[in-house]
Parts: sequence; C-alpha cells; structure tokens
Amino acid sequence: MQEQDTPRFERYRMTLAYDGTAFHGWQKQRTAEGVWLRTVQGVVEEAVCRTVAQPVQVVGASRTDAGVHALGQVAQFDAATRIPTERLSEAINSRLPHDVEVREVAVADHHFEAISGARSKQYRYRIFNARRRPLQHRHYVYHCWWPLDVGQMNEAAARLVGEHDFTSFAGAGSPRVTNVRTIFACYAERHVDAHVDADEVHIVVSGSGFLYNMVRIIAGTLVDAGRGAVNADDVAEALAARDRRMAGPTLPPEGLWLEWIKYE
Repeated sequence: MQEQDTPRFERYRMTLAYDGTAFHGWQKQRTAEGVWLRTVQGVVEEAVCRTVAQPVQVVGASRTDAGVHALGQVAQFDAATRIPTERLSEAINSRLPHDVEVREVAVADHHFEAISGARSKQYRYRIFNARRRPLQHRHYVYHCWWPLDVGQMNEAAARLVGEHDFTSFAGAGSPRVTNVRTIFACYAERHVDAHVDADEVHIVVSGSGFLYNMVRIIAGTLVDAGRGAVNADDVAEALAARDRRMAGPTLPPEGLWLEWIKYE
C-alpha cells in the first residue's frame, strides 16, 4: 500500500518565457567571491524545488546571455510529486518572480534531452529603426537611427542560408568541436508600430544550432548591409574567410529574443 502511495519519478519538460533585462543570463554562475548571480536557471530551479519539495536540477536547452529574452525556452527536470501535471505550471509560477513565466509543463519521455534533442531553434532580433529614442522599449530593442534598406538586408541574409562554417560569425570564448551549422531561414522584415509612430526591423534566423553570439553577429552584419556599408557579396566573402574580423559587429543583447525550440 505504501508503494502505491509513493509518486514515481518523471521527467518533465517546461516551456518558459522571460524578460532577460535583470538577469545575468540563463546559466547559474557565481562571482569570484562566491556570490551567486541572479540567473534564470537559478530562480526557476529554486521555484521548482520549492514546488515539488525536493532537490532538482533544471537543464535549459539554450544558454541565453545576460539581457537576452525568451518566449519559448525549453527546460527539463526530474521529480516525483503528487501535484497533477496540469497544475504544475501554476504552482511553479506562484513561486517565480515577475520577469519569468512557465508557460507549459508536460511529462516527457525519460530519454528526452532538452539540449541534445533540439533539432531547430528560432531567434528574432528587434531593431527600433527611427531617429527618436525607444524609451519605453529600450530594454527590448536595439536602436538604429540610420535608415535601413530591408531589400539589401535580405540579399545579404540569403547568402547565410544553408550549411556553412560560421567561424566568422562566432564570438570568442565558446570553443566547439565544429563551427559548422545549418541555417534554415534568415530574413529581415519591417514592422510598423502605430503606437510609437516608428518602424521596427526584425531579423529572423532559424537553424539547427548556433555558436556563441552568432545571431547577434549576423544581425550586426545585416544592419551594415541595410545601411549600405557592405553588400551581399561582402557577406559571402566574410563567411568564406572564416575570420571574425571580416563580419559585422556584435549587436547588444537587448534586441535578441529566443522564439522557439523544436524537437522533431
């Protein structure tokens, strides 16, 4: 009878959204003095532990940097709890700060791996393209006051689609076995926001995986193309060079949004 009352261990899959402004990124980390920094993984893990009343490790699919936002981060944890699965998101959210939300919790296959199982991800980089400042949106967009030619940006973006060595578009400090990645789609589109009387230009990139700062470097390169500093052939040459100095700047983190992660 006692065995029947004991809940079984399950692997849970969570979908999360967060405002990255006040976080030091996703990954748990501490200062040289041993003080834990405020990270998304840290606050989510604490909330889950309190909810299920046991120690758990929350593993996220994407290690977003400080200031980067997410609408569809995916994470996993293992736990044995009597709380019905359909009530777990509400229970965890009641213990989370205002800048994080668990959007869904579901029981996953025991072999589900949030990191290695991901097949594709999509990021969106938002650019506030106007002379005036984006005061109300400054934590969520990059401000570019130069007029941007979206057509030129898309010509350049098309050169990045496919399987390539993206060494020129990788930031230092994150060694990988290989810098080859596959980009499924890369394009720019203009959004008119009537509420702020200004345009946004969004750069959308989906792929099999991304190197450190890769999307922010792609965004910086396409902004250079949009303002006429480089053309599509220059971007193709930068890609072939496998030299970080050949690509554009790394744009700030606040414009970057992780939109979704797919596993099939």
